Amino acid sequence: MTSTSPIARALAALGHDTRLQVYRLLVRAGHDGLNVGEIGSLLEMPASTLAHHLSSLVDAGLVIQERRGREVTNRADYDAMQRTLSYLTSECCSGVKLTHEDAA
Repeated sequence: MTSTSPIARALAALGHDTRLQVYRLLVRAGHDGLNVGEIGSLLEMPASTLAHHLSSLVDAGLVIQERRGREVTNRADYDAMQRTLSYLTSECCSGVKLTHEDAA
């Protein structure tokens, strides 16, 4: 079995429209995060569907869940978001040089 990098897992999780929508909402919510009921209400999404997508985001390391009594607060992991963005932009505009062998 091959190991998937954290960046690849994060990008795969964000590659689904619903998960991207949930993640962007959590980013907007800030460090206070939102509970499942709040997310479901804001996105008009059933709790069962939402739980599946939140689980994928948690498994990808993009969302942190914290239990507070009977509620679970979900918040974006901003460090993971920054690592993903940094990976994507780390070599921005540095140029690409093809060798003669690469072009053949």
